[in-house]
Amino acid sequence: MVKLPPKPVHKPSPTAIETAAQPAPAPTPATEEVPPLPAAASAAPVTTATPAATPVPVTSARFDADYLNNPAPSYPQLSRRMREEGKVVLRVVVAADGAPRHIEISQGSGSERLDKAARSAVERWRFVPARQGDRAIEAAVLVPIIFKLEGN
Repeated sequence: MVKLPPKPVHKPSPTAIETAAQPAPAPTPATEEVPPLPAAASAAPVTTATPAATPVPVTSARFDADYLNNPAPSYPQLSRRMREEGKVVLRVVVAADGAPRHIEISQGSGSERLDKAARSAVERWRFVPARQGDRAIEAAVLVPIIFKLEGN
């Protein structure tokens, strides 16, 4: 039996979500230098103030929305026979369209078979993309997958 973490009621657990993995936009300077006037008109450079950009809040990508219908990974038969269990944490870069763009193992289970099964399942998942204001953006999310045999 493969267990996915419980679905949160309002917002995902902070341990399951990673903040958007995008480089911060380059800060705009508060003043920008204007070329000096000819020597007869002014002896010092002139600066003008530019308005500071207001940061737009970012909401994290999600994998746990009920309507996404993301199936649990299948438990590899050999892992069942060998009684292998473990937790795999995948770091998934989610594209703005909700598709997984890049998946890497952030924390392995100790079993290559379980790690591959988790990765293979998540490759077919859909996600709620992160948003910056009302615009969908690419971001990363941590997805924990627990492989636990019944009776243990």
